[in-house]
Amino acid sequence: MTQTPEPTAPTKAEEALAGATSGASLARSMARSTEIEADLDVNPGRYRMLTGVRPTGNMHLGHYFGTMHSWAKIQDRGVDTWILVADYQVITDRDGVGPIRERVLSLVADSLAVGVDPERSTIFAHSAVPEENQLMLPFLSLVTESELHRNPTVKSELEATDGRAMTGLMLTYPVHQAADILFCQANLVPVGKDQLPHLEQARLIAQRFDKRYGRAVKEHPVFRRPEALLSEAPLLLGLDGEKMSKSRHNTIELRMSADETAKALKKAKTDSERVITYDPVGRPEVANLLTLASLCGAGTPEEIAERIGDGGAGTLKKVTTEAVNEFFAPIRARRAELAANEDYLLQVLHTGNERARAVASQTLDAVRTAMHMDY
Repeated sequence: MTQTPEPTAPTKAEEALAGATSGASLARSMARSTEIEADLDVNPGRYRMLTGVRPTGNMHLGHYFGTMHSWAKIQDRGVDTWILVADYQVITDRDGVGPIRERVLSLVADSLAVGVDPERSTIFAHSAVPEENQLMLPFLSLVTESELHRNPTVKSELEATDGRAMTGLMLTYPVHQAADILFCQANLVPVGKDQLPHLEQARLIAQRFDKRYGRAVKEHPVFRRPEALLSEAPLLLGLDGEKMSKSRHNTIELRMSADETAKALKKAKTDSERVITYDPVGRPEVANLLTLASLCGAGTPEEIAERIGDGGAGTLKKVTTEAVNEFFAPIRARRAELAANEDYLLQVLHTGNERARAVASQTLDAVRTAMHMDY
């Protein structure tokens, strides 16, 4: 049986991680995010944004409304945009990679279909950038085991293992995420409130590295300090009323056809009340479909509910299906074209990998110089 380490007194750094989502800290993060949001239109060249997705399955509507819809918008504002296909991170909590090639190319197609321009943005894969992964070695020397165990994602995974041993990769997941952010000198990371501790971990690693190895070049720190661009992503439930998850097969994928979407939504969980009302607490499944239709341009959830009236769940599902299919029709058409041209998808990925390796190599050279290992 895996033994949980004995609790120790938290360090100041650990307290910073634990307080990343505390009231005062969260308020500061939100205020700073608002400042950055305003500055993006004035000084977009100040920023490099990095976001990442694990290719554990096909992208779905939760991904789109949670983060993907913002990628092209940030890019179009003139921000240097980087999208990580985190293929190595698939095995943090899994025994195998599954149909990884298919899923990676599917993610590339999804990214391009939602408006990401490979001429202005960089799409790259984890496993293709060895220089980034090499940063894990010095970074691991900058964190303690107790700090890793206190990370919310690691704690959650440990609690869910039910005595099963945690892999070393899962334990060091926060450090790998720090390498993702810091290797390309990203200083802007779109996150939800629950992901702030991961960003704080990256900031602490950058700070500790520069303090330990960069004293001679204080005016030129090796790493930029990443900041959060907080988003209020809508919480969409799965078709079964539970958390939307690829592993639960309760999603509507971006690649689905209009007919497949209609078939999936017909099975969506609702309730037995005929009159449709928007009540997220009392009627979460009904509210979920109203929210989805609203996100797809059918009006506010309250307006949609009033229009449906006593039309019941059947009418609600019909309205939601029409809204979803109309909204995603151009994205799906573009995606179908892209998916049919695998050579182009590979070209986009290979070009992004080359860009990422060039930047990673520069960062690694700076790291080795600061550590006096440039020989």
